[in-house]
Amino acid sequence: MLNITGDTKLSSDEIKKKFKDYFGNELKLDLNDETDNCITYIGGGGYVTATIVTGKDKNTVDMVTREWEFQVKDFLSILK
Repeated sequence: MLNITGDTKLSSDEIKKKFKDYFGNELKLDLNDETDNCITYIGGGGYVTATIVTGKDKNTVDMVTREWEFQVKDFLSILK
């Protein structure tokens, strides 16, 4: 299990779109839950959850995962 945080200047909508593209379209995980600031995908024996915290100059993405640690780190590098 991994809990990791990253900052980005991308908007919440841009973060959500990239998250859906990466984990849903590319990795083919199943959307399990989505709210305004939180998305969870499941599959492959694990899950990935991203919570977006909006700030004045940047947004923070808090990610929790099991079985998708490498991919989560890769995704956060894309947001920079």
